[in-house]
Amino acid sequence: MQLVHGGDWAGYRAEFGRDPLDFSANVSPLGLPEGVARAITAALPTADRYPDPLCRELRAKLALHEGVPAEQILCGNGAADLIFRLVWARKPRRALVTAPTFAEYATALESVGCTVERFFLREQEDFAVTDAFCAAIRPGVDMVFLCQPNNPTGQLTALPLVEQILHRCAACGTLLVVDECFLDFLPDHALHTAKGLLGEGDLVILKAFTKLYGMAGVRLGYALSADTALLEQMQACGQPWGVSSLAQAAGLAALEETAYVEKVRALIAEQRPRLTAGLRALGLRVLDGRANYLLFQAPETLGEALRQRGAVLRSCANYPGLGPGWYRTAVRTGPENEQLLKLLAEVLE
Repeated sequence: MQLVHGGDWAGYRAEFGRDPLDFSANVSPLGLPEGVARAITAALPTADRYPDPLCRELRAKLALHEGVPAEQILCGNGAADLIFRLVWARKPRRALVTAPTFAEYATALESVGCTVERFFLREQEDFAVTDAFCAAIRPGVDMVFLCQPNNPTGQLTALPLVEQILHRCAACGTLLVVDECFLDFLPDHALHTAKGLLGEGDLVILKAFTKLYGMAGVRLGYALSADTALLEQMQACGQPWGVSSLAQAAGLAALEETAYVEKVRALIAEQRPRLTAGLRALGLRVLDGRANYLLFQAPETLGEALRQRGAVLRSCANYPGLGPGWYRTAVRTGPENEQLLKLLAEVLE
């Protein structure tokens, strides 16, 4: 089976007998917070019971964390689970996504027979979302996905433009889905979130513990929406126990990890420009992104050559709107980034 996403450490281990230096997955480079690991261990005695299908304690704590009522929150088995639940609940006939962007939007949409229209972002504009995307929204488009910041480009759409897109969606009877799973890596994330627009239109915001807290293997995400009826429909579009008791305990503990989060944000803010400069010093074209990952161009053979040397990037050859020669790299710790740059120099010399 050909996998679509990065983070396939198991496939690398099966092929090479060891783990790679993995830059293909955009998760916290600091690993699972110690408090979260302790909470998972402490929750093990409850594993013989069914988890709370409504995630009541976690939603109550998320309500305080996000500043929204608990009834406007739905927890799921990662953001990807919520994307599918949302699509299955609404069953859109036609949807609009940017290209390039996260593949799971189109995969979920196509699972219900939806026609997926792609708005191709311009390379000359560094794949930024502009007013032209807003103009592409029209009556008959049932759902629009906007990744904020976009994956894999790292480009951040200005909040006034997000608001303009939402108003255009409202005028066209269109649901806007804003994916903010990477937004909290930004020190100024509060200035860019669409949470203040909840209630102004048909809007769903997706968030996850996966990336910021290094919890990809735990699987925990949540959706925010003022449309509580829609959230109830999403809850019904899947198994009742989508979030394990261990994941719920992990989420509760993660929300206490404020010092960890600040450390991650500071690390990314420090290392992203250093890694950008290092890649450019090797003669590579690098986009100026705002996320914890970078999109760059290199020879098409780069990915496999690095893989043979023990490092893995995310090839973007399968992203509509990109192609062979585009790669995404996570921003990790200083020593890891230096190791990657050293390997790149060896491959490119």
